Amino acid sequence: MDEGGCPACHTKHTPRSDELKRSVGRRVNRCVGQLNAIKQMVEEDRYCGDVLIQLAAVEKAVAAISREVMQDHLRTCVVERVQAGDVEAVDEVMDLLKRFG
Repeated sequence: MDEGGCPACHTKHTPRSDELKRSVGRRVNRCVGQLNAIKQMVEEDRYCGDVLIQLAAVEKAVAAISREVMQDHLRTCVVERVQAGDVEAVDEVMDLLKRFG
């Protein structure tokens, strides 16, 4: 935790590959575009079923982003921590998996 920061928050620096940054960035931008389109659909009083289908598509897209970031986290941060003897990394992973389960 940074000095003077929120006690419930902590900041860690995680270097990521340019490939991951590009991939996640593209996917997030696509989701933002989908969400903007959904907002417009609602404003235009489009059929609820069509809106719900688009919302389901965004949820799946966000879940795919989460899996990509989780995979990178496991291959980098978690492996490094476990190799360094920090077995608490396993507890952190379990907590993260509960959030996405």
